[in-house]
Amino acid sequence: MAKRITKLQQLQAGQPESAAPSAGQAVCDEFLVYLKRECHLADNTVAAYGRDMKRFVGWMDGRRPATLTISDLSDFVASLHGEGLAPTSISRAIVAVRTFFKYLQLEGIAVDNPAELLATRKAWQRMPGVLSPTEVDLFLSAVKKSDTFWQRDRALLEVLYATGCRATEVCTLRIRDLAFDDRTLRCHGKGDKQRLVPIGGRAIQAIQLYLEESRQILSDRNPGQVDELFLSRGGKPLDRIQLWRLVKRYAKRAGIADEISPHSLRHSFATHLLAGGADLRQVQEMLGHASIQTTQIYTHVEHSRLQKIHRDFHPRA
Repeated sequence: MAKRITKLQQLQAGQPESAAPSAGQAVCDEFLVYLKRECHLADNTVAAYGRDMKRFVGWMDGRRPATLTISDLSDFVASLHGEGLAPTSISRAIVAVRTFFKYLQLEGIAVDNPAELLATRKAWQRMPGVLSPTEVDLFLSAVKKSDTFWQRDRALLEVLYATGCRATEVCTLRIRDLAFDDRTLRCHGKGDKQRLVPIGGRAIQAIQLYLEESRQILSDRNPGQVDELFLSRGGKPLDRIQLWRLVKRYAKRAGIADEISPHSLRHSFATHLLAGGADLRQVQEMLGHASIQTTQIYTHVEHSRLQKIHRDFHPRA
């Protein structure tokens, strides 16, 4: 045990560039011994982990494991995709890295395990299509003044993309949830959990125009008192089905893929924030995710999109 800790500490302390690969391989070998002797894994499983760890150590290129962030590990997963590995191989490599960091924690070398936040390919592959910024512009511009209650529709679409709120959360927004001076709105999420979500100037302008010109007309069609912001043609709160139909209508007009749904605007919101350099935990808070592992999915979506751009446009891709 003492010998193993010494080598791990050497890796954490940093080595000259020429010594880093051997130190990395040493800790990898010790990790595999741990899997076999203490975890009692089968020889074939240990061998598979060995291949995964050899690839991981090579990718680290002398860096210390404890300095790696979730963003770094996402880059590692992206490199696996770049190698064209099968989905099952990528998932196993993620499990191997998670276990490796647990091992470092047991040895007292690493305090945190950022690999716990990695999502497997099976999770993020279910992610619906994400609109590009250009497609978002086309989509938001698809509402025309010739459309009945176009002010409502434009405000609705602007809010979906500006806040990343779920369809139900948008449908249940109330006028008193708006705080234009603070540029926020109060969102009622799952389990009636509330959160404040920032909202941009364009969305605020669209809401104000809707409140000034259309909402009262819709409200007068329903004798009952309605607090919800977005109303149907009958003056009742807009429901998810009606919202879904509106999104489909304007997506079709904009020439965007058929699979686009209200949730696609939420996915696009998160992906574009991360692509712009937003912190993962800040995005988690804005989306209202209980677990950051759910938010982590979007980093994989962004890597996948960037890889496609590289393949399509780089002359030597």
